[in-house]
Amino acid sequence: MPREPRDFQNGEIYHIIQRGIEDKPIFLDENDYFRGIFSLYEFNNSNPVIIAQRRKERTRFKKIVRGSSPNRSLGDDPLIVEPDKRDRFVEILAFCLMPNHIHLLLKQLNDDGISEFMRKMGAYVTYFNLKYKRKGHLFQDKFKGVHIEDDEQLKTAFVYVHTNAVSLVEPGWKDKGIKNLEKTRKFIENYKWSSYADYIGGKNFPSLTSRDFLLEVMEGADGCRNFVNSWLGYKAEF
Repeated sequence: MPREPRDFQNGEIYHIIQRGIEDKPIFLDENDYFRGIFSLYEFNNSNPVIIAQRRKERTRFKKIVRGSSPNRSLGDDPLIVEPDKRDRFVEILAFCLMPNHIHLLLKQLNDDGISEFMRKMGAYVTYFNLKYKRKGHLFQDKFKGVHIEDDEQLKTAFVYVHTNAVSLVEPGWKDKGIKNLEKTRKFIENYKWSSYADYIGGKNFPSLTSRDFLLEVMEGADGCRNFVNSWLGYKAEF
């Protein structure tokens, strides 16, 4: 039975959290994470998307590009290798994929855009079930959506999303603190399955996120670092 669209407003920003059912893992290996990233990009599109067809188109386009421009690097962004023709539901401002849940900061572009985007993301379940020979639900029935009401809340959400991966190296850090700040800082700056690297000057999956607005709010790449490092426990600007 289709879910009723929720009252998300166009032009507004929401922190979306989608968890695995009973908090069970939704990503079990690197290929699952890549498929999750690929799905976030491809299914942000009101047009029909057939993943197998999209993969063939990417392969064909790469061959054309390599033939016409042998020195061109295709490694800078693994998601986009051709002009972006998507009719997007949302702007993805930030993301973090965790073993059993997903964090997203989304700006809705079209009516019911967030609900439709998350509904389309359900195709990842088909991939996961086929791969692991399982049946049934993978995600909890409803994703959580929190409306971001001002810049301060947006800054907090930005930091919260990108520090979520800290728990992978420092379990219980919010209560116990972090034992090794430098190790933790390096870990989240190099965590492949989030948008943090793209915000601080690296290149991870740059075509997936729209970063200009948040970079302005966060006062640039250095501001992003400073807010995150302060949250982790650094006493001064890093």
